[in-house]
Amino acid sequence: MGQLAIAILDAFSDKPFSGNPAGVCLLENSISQELMQQIAMEMNLSETAFVERTADPSVFSLRWFTPSVEVNLCGHATLASATWMFHEGWVKSEDTIHFQTRSGILSVTKSEEGVCMDFPLIPTTMEKHPDYEHTLFGASIVQAARLRGNWIFELNDEAAVRNLVPDFARIAATSEEGFIVTAVGSNEYDLVSRYFGPNLGIQEDPVTGFAHCALVDYWHKKTGKMSFNAFQASKRGGTLYLEKNGDRVNIHGKAVVVVRGNLSV
Repeated sequence: MGQLAIAILDAFSDKPFSGNPAGVCLLENSISQELMQQIAMEMNLSETAFVERTADPSVFSLRWFTPSVEVNLCGHATLASATWMFHEGWVKSEDTIHFQTRSGILSVTKSEEGVCMDFPLIPTTMEKHPDYEHTLFGASIVQAARLRGNWIFELNDEAAVRNLVPDFARIAATSEEGFIVTAVGSNEYDLVSRYFGPNLGIQEDPVTGFAHCALVDYWHKKTGKMSFNAFQASKRGGTLYLEKNGDRVNIHGKAVVVVRGNLSV
């Protein structure tokens, strides 16, 4: 039995026990996909990330696993991975990290806001969900939009988003992955949101990077804005600063280390 180093970081937060926790393994040697999935199941976090060096010293392989499946894109575990790589000296603070992923090359640099991630914009199409035309679990729907595997529902206001009580069984039955609910934010926030992904093994995700790649497209189409201060109103909560750049989204955020140790594998 061997030992595998792992860390848990709270992403999209500057303090422990908030934001979205992610496990990160910086792999000195390759491991199987089956073992990655077993580790993710054992960690029981919304995402566990696995980073491996490639022949190019500036490029790293990055994969993300929920406790149930491997996913195509994950923001908070990318933020956690980059933060841990800078912390552990896998890269220098002035370096640009290039992650090779299922969603193409993702570039990450240090910024004043912590870390800046260059992600693909996820296109959304305004249309009505066949099962939720006017209301979603008792809340009025302003507008709905579709994206790959998920639906966005805009609700009347921030309170409606915060107070929504989701029916996870119905979400699982009426989506491929899950639902994003959103509304115009208050005070310093341009938008608020929550994400429910029961078909990914995640009831409610604390802070969801990929969802904001779609929310930028959705709110840009509605408002014309190019940048947004966003808050994901889960129980833990998390803050993101977002910039639309053509067909890309720059996501700024911070992460803090809360656990480091070794797994026996």
